[in-house]
Amino acid sequence: MAGVDVGLKRIGVALLLGGVPIPQNPIIRRNRDQAARDLSRFLKEWEVERLVVGIPEGGKSQEEMERRIRHFVGLLDFDGEVEYIDESFTSREARESTKGVFRHRRDGRLDSIAAQKILERWLLARRTSPSASPRDS
Repeated sequence: MAGVDVGLKRIGVALLLGGVPIPQNPIIRRNRDQAARDLSRFLKEWEVERLVVGIPEGGKSQEEMERRIRHFVGLLDFDGEVEYIDESFTSREARESTKGVFRHRRDGRLDSIAAQKILERWLLARRTSPSASPRDS
């Protein structure tokens, strides 16, 4: 299982390994098609069967961001299950949890930690309501 935080410049990626979400190297987005190819290759390499995608809820650009993210996911060469979950404030959580641990740069590490937070939320939602999906696909 993998979680992603889709951004306009970087895509944060995390894997569920041994039941623990672990951030991976981010995908630097030069253009949409390149990023979709790189993420598709990553998903195949790790034999991912379920992809958890963060969607920001609330805010004035929610509808536009959700449209862009769903369009990007549609470009992936991925036959597995896709689930969407609220990613609100995961970037802030990532920043706060790493304050003093490493220098915050725009290298994508924070984006992958945000993807880790997305997977953590998905796991928590499953534990509290195992039969319910956190958000409609």
